[in-house]
Amino acid sequence: MQGTKEQRVSWQWRGASVDLGLSIHGDGPTVVMLPALSSISTRLEMAPLQQRLASGFRTVAIDWPGFGDLPRPAVDWAPQAYADYLAFVLGTLMPKPRAVVAAGHAAGYALAHGCDHPDAFERLVLLAPTWRGPLPTMMKGRRPWFDRLCRMFDMPVLGSLLYRLNVNRLAVRYMAAGHVYVDPAWLDRARLEQKLAVTRAGGARYALRRADPAGLAGRDRGARGNPGHVQPDAAARQAVVLRGISRRNSRGDLAVPGRGGVMRARGAV
Repeated sequence: MQGTKEQRVSWQWRGASVDLGLSIHGDGPTVVMLPALSSISTRLEMAPLQQRLASGFRTVAIDWPGFGDLPRPAVDWAPQAYADYLAFVLGTLMPKPRAVVAAGHAAGYALAHGCDHPDAFERLVLLAPTWRGPLPTMMKGRRPWFDRLCRMFDMPVLGSLLYRLNVNRLAVRYMAAGHVYVDPAWLDRARLEQKLAVTRAGGARYALRRADPAGLAGRDRGARGNPGHVQPDAAARQAVVLRGISRRNSRGDLAVPGRGGVMRARGAV
């Protein structure tokens, strides 16, 4: 995208160094953009929105550890890692932005961070938020063996095989049509090749199946145990929830309070 500055930042977690890409575009108050935590998603999906906001805002789209288009280390990624990373982004890297835009599973982490740190940002926009991982969605709930299955992705031979079964061409097309894009036709041949290239980045398999924000340990997530249920006094800033493009199960879980300046918006972005 013309006028975009591409940079890298290094983040340390439990002795591992992770390089992450970020794209900066426009001038004005800072808006931090967090893509979905997905094996086929990167910060580059935010480029069209960055272009539209460029005249009034400095937008910074940044990848998540374990995801994105750069090689990544073999780390036992866990929900707490993503919570710590977001604290680094919003506390050290880009403190007190005008707004945070979070897509998909990133919404749960952004919402939880905002509740714990009311002054971290002024506005929060949740794009198609979801609190469910793919396995809980397919199995209609969490199962004790989920963690064991995630560990299998770390095994040298079996892990690579399982990962390839999850991100081959057919699987990616099926996932995109059923769980990712509002218009499956958007994923044409050229875009599909770009998505498949993302899945081939070194170390990509280690984060798969581990980013479910409902797994944040030791936190009160409300009656249904997910970060979509927040007490009214915790919503300290205005949040725009674009939930009309969320999956049906995720829309059912959304219980963001309508008080305290929080709005709900339906329809496509």
